[in-house]
Amino acid sequence: MAQSIIEAPIKVDASRKIIHVDMDAFYASIEEREQPAYKTQPLVVAHDPRTTGGRGVVTTANYVARQYGVHSAMPAAKALELCPKAVFKTPNFPLYREVSAQIHRIFHEYTDKIEPIAFDEAYLDVTTNKKQIHSAVQLAHQLQREIWEQTHLTCSTGISYNKFIAKLASDYRKPAGVTIVLPQDAEPFLWREPIEKFRGVGKKTVPKMHELGIKTGWDLYQQSELKLIQNFGKLGYILYRRVRGSDDRPVEYLRQRKSIGKERTFGPFLTSTEEVNDHLREIARLVAASMTSHQRHGKTLVLKLRYGDFVTITKRRTFGEFLPNDALVYYRYASEIFDAVVDDHLDSGVRLLGITLTGLAPLTFENLTLPLYPNEN
Repeated sequence: MAQSIIEAPIKVDASRKIIHVDMDAFYASIEEREQPAYKTQPLVVAHDPRTTGGRGVVTTANYVARQYGVHSAMPAAKALELCPKAVFKTPNFPLYREVSAQIHRIFHEYTDKIEPIAFDEAYLDVTTNKKQIHSAVQLAHQLQREIWEQTHLTCSTGISYNKFIAKLASDYRKPAGVTIVLPQDAEPFLWREPIEKFRGVGKKTVPKMHELGIKTGWDLYQQSELKLIQNFGKLGYILYRRVRGSDDRPVEYLRQRKSIGKERTFGPFLTSTEEVNDHLREIARLVAASMTSHQRHGKTLVLKLRYGDFVTITKRRTFGEFLPNDALVYYRYASEIFDAVVDDHLDSGVRLLGITLTGLAPLTFENLTLPLYPNEN
C-alpha cells in the first residue's frame, strides 16, 4: 500500500512586528570611518597573508573589494589573488565591540526585546515599543537615522511578522535599505528567493536540493511535506513551514547561553600528539569565532577527549579572569590540558576532540584588575 500522509494546515501568526537590523559591512565601515581614504580603496579586514605565510581568513570586506569577488570567510590568500591591490587591515575587535555596544544602546531606546546575533546584527521585536510608534517602517527609518547620526555607520533593515522573513528582507536592498514584507506578500517573496537563501540549506544540502529540482522557494513550495522529511529529516519539516511563511520563534531577549563549544569526530582516528594539536588549533579557531559572534567571553575552558575504545575524558580549567576571545589562547590551554591527561589509550586513537567555554558573560562585562602593589605586573 502506498504511504500517505495528511498534512495539517500551517498556522501563521502575523500579529508581530519584527525588525532584523544588519549593519552594512560593519568592520570595514568602521575602518573607513576611522580612515576615510579606505572608502575608495578595496579594503579587506584580515591579517595580511603576505606577512602570515598565507594564513588567515577574511572577516569582511568593503563594497569596493566585493566587486572583485572578495567576501567574508574566504581565505585571505584567495582575497589577495582576486584583488592584488587590496589593503589588508588587521581586525580591531575592541573597537568593533565598543561600537556594537553603542548601537545596542540605541536599540534599547526603542525596545528591550532584542536578540543579538553577532556584533553587527540583531532582531528587535517592536510590536509594542518605547517610542509608541505604530508603523514599523517609520520606526526602522528613525532607527537608521539615529544610528547614522551617532556612529556615522549605515545599516539595512528587514521588517516582517517573523524572524525568518525579516532576516531575508534585510539582505534584499543593501546598503542602507529598508524592506518590508507584509503577511499577504510573504509567499510570493519567498518563492522568488534562491534555495541557498533559506537558513539551514548549506553547501552540503544545496547539491541534493538541485538533484531534486529545488532551486528556488517556488520549487520548494511544490514539494510535499513527506518528501522533504524523507530527504532532509528535521530540516525538511522546518523548510516546509518556512516557505509557507510560518516561523513562530520568539525574539529571545531573555536567553542566556551557558556554554559555547565545538567538537570534531575523526575517522580514521588521530594517532599522534602532532595530529591532535593540529586539530585543536582548528577547533580553537572555530570556538573563538563563535564566541565573538555571540558577544560572549568565558572563564572556564573544557577539553573533551574520546578515544577509539570510547573511553571519554572531560577536563576543565577555570581562570580568575575572562579569557580573551583568541584562538591561540584557547589552543594553548587546550593543548596543555591534553598533555596532562593523555595516557596509554592514545594507542587506540582519538575519535573525538572538543573545546567548550563556560562561565559566560556578555563582552560588555569586563574585568577590573587593580595593581595592588607597586611592582605588580
